Amino acid sequence: MATSDVHGRDLRYFVTVAEELHFTRAAERLYVSQPALSKQIRALERQLGVELFARDRQGVTLTEAGEALLAPARRVLAAWEEAAAAVEEARAAQRSTLTVGMSTSPGRGGLLPAIRSRFTAAHPETALRVRQVSWEDPTAGLADGSVDVAFVWLPLPGQDRYAWTVLAEEPRLVALPDTHPLAARTDLAFTDLLDEPFLALPRSAGVLRDHWLALDARTGRPPRIGAEIAGTEETYEALVAGLGICLVAEGNAPLITLGGVTTRPVRGLSPSRYALAWRREDAERPLVRGYARACREVAG
Repeated sequence: MATSDVHGRDLRYFVTVAEELHFTRAAERLYVSQPALSKQIRALERQLGVELFARDRQGVTLTEAGEALLAPARRVLAAWEEAAAAVEEARAAQRSTLTVGMSTSPGRGGLLPAIRSRFTAAHPETALRVRQVSWEDPTAGLADGSVDVAFVWLPLPGQDRYAWTVLAEEPRLVALPDTHPLAARTDLAFTDLLDEPFLALPRSAGVLRDHWLALDARTGRPPRIGAEIAGTEETYEALVAGLGICLVAEGNAPLITLGGVTTRPVRGLSPSRYALAWRREDAERPLVRGYARACREVAG
């Protein structure tokens, strides 16, 4: 018996005929022609190797095999309807949920709550979810599709895949232990830092790792790597332990100057750019466009 080839439609046709015990009425319920329904039932019987209905001049009755199939067929159809409803519910939830990725909180004068407030006012039925992502993924979840939009630092690896709106452009400061000799100086050039060990993002961060090591300002001179860091706490602990110094955006300085660490301005560096990014293929999704609009309005 090739029962694995039986489709849900076949079971639905069978159950409807079993309930009506009349092919014409069953065909009307199913919105198919009576000959097409009869042909489909015959095909099902051939597949199962049994007759499901006895047909004579008095009408249609279920055979013993038909009686045996009816209850399980109803259970299968009910289970499929439940599964289809669950899928539709998940799809609807996906349409009405926006997942926002980030590796560190945006901070910056309450930027995130202001964006949330602006967005939810325009999209009151939409749930916002925030997903915290390790610095190992510089796209904050965009690359693997786990988020819809993300707060990121530019440049992005594979940036042709993404679009973004810049929310803040900030100087890159140097963070270093209070006890470091350079901490006593208020005027630093990047050339003063070239021989220092630097804390580096994981290699998976690619061009973003290069940005925070300021490869563009080293004139080909390779950096010394004191340690790799993948989060704010790791960065603070590595700084306090004297494993190296690092560059940090001005807006993120409060996250690591918690005692024992200081930041100083540095001449000779281009600024950092903080952005909201999304995948290019999602650019026309209403919720993505709405969140980007809220970001632009808040950032001014």
